[in-house]
Amino acid sequence: MHDSNASSRTPDTLHVNHGRFAGLVVAGALMLAVTAATAWDGQVEKQVFEMPEYTTTGGEAIGPVRIGWEAYGTLNEAKDNAILITHFFSGTSHAAGRYAEDDPAPGYWDAIIGPGKPLDTDEYYIIASDTLVNLNAHDPNVITTGPATPHPDTGEPWGTDFPLVTIRDFVEVQKALLESQGIERLHAVMGASMGALQAYEWASAYPERVERLIPVIGAGAADPWLLATLSAWAAPIRLDANWNDGDYYDGEPPLDGLRESLKLVTLNANHWQWANETFDRSWADEQADPARDLDARYAIEQTLDDIAAARAEVADANHLLYLVKANQAFLTGHGESLEEGLARIDAPTLMLYSEDDLVFAPESVRETADMIEAGGTPVEQVTLAGNRGHLDGVLAIQQAGDRIRDFLAE
Repeated sequence: MHDSNASSRTPDTLHVNHGRFAGLVVAGALMLAVTAATAWDGQVEKQVFEMPEYTTTGGEAIGPVRIGWEAYGTLNEAKDNAILITHFFSGTSHAAGRYAEDDPAPGYWDAIIGPGKPLDTDEYYIIASDTLVNLNAHDPNVITTGPATPHPDTGEPWGTDFPLVTIRDFVEVQKALLESQGIERLHAVMGASMGALQAYEWASAYPERVERLIPVIGAGAADPWLLATLSAWAAPIRLDANWNDGDYYDGEPPLDGLRESLKLVTLNANHWQWANETFDRSWADEQADPARDLDARYAIEQTLDDIAAARAEVADANHLLYLVKANQAFLTGHGESLEEGLARIDAPTLMLYSEDDLVFAPESVRETADMIEAGGTPVEQVTLAGNRGHLDGVLAIQQAGDRIRDFLAE
């Protein structure tokens, strides 16, 4: 999802063409900008939020912290119409609209965000922010703080001296951003994949601030399957000699490992149905038979490599490793008991998921719903159809548009 234009990103794929394949591949805080009080016209401006210092859940100080954010719609006088969108692992705050008229594609959930859409910008103020350690640290439309950020004392990148951060840390920085705008309560919080983890954490950590919860393609904890999946994503970077234990900013970055990692992210986020319906056994090079040439490749192999190469242009290897750690450590409530963390959720919950998800096991999603419901909180589960597996939580989100609209109005 790392092309040169952030507006074309979907969570785990990019727009590319290869042979016959054409498809989606994928408190001290200062608000430095404000949203104009006019109807949203689809044009987006990335804005900057800065905190002089932030102390992580692990007790370590980071400062200054700068993150990018964008908003669609107008915050009302009562400041009670805000909906927070939290982004996925390889995503950014660019959930809707375009930065420029010639952007090839809008933000990833543009289908449901805008005037008259389920997340109606004539009614709601939709806000999204780049997370700490955002994967796309070298994207000009991303503003984040992480290992690639200059250390205030040395002027050199933090590297792996940067403290480990958690999903709760993402939430705490978002909370400071909202408070800087006078927002004390959210009409809803909604996010896909890693965004769902942030949404659960919001509703558990601050139940008095969240009125509605919409987690999409995500469960309440990183189960063993997800732990292993994330470990596989990290492994190629660690095996690249250029990674140098994270100390590579003065030399060659570990791009080979990063590309292989991003290839795995893309593959796992999709589904075999998509692969088999999109590709056949065609060769990448019509003159090179993979059965007779060790270096020859099939079209699907070459396509995944092309996607990964494009994504790696704006990604940072250390940031990917930090995101892996944050996701692996996730347990709703940031405590020792998942049941206890989920029991603190009071907000009526609408859970959207795919039965074909290869990242978050559907059974884990359903178990999360049962645990929330066991505490007396109403929960509704809606499945999304499609052939993209995990990615259907973004690409097929419009299927649930009417239910989302009604849920927000209830």
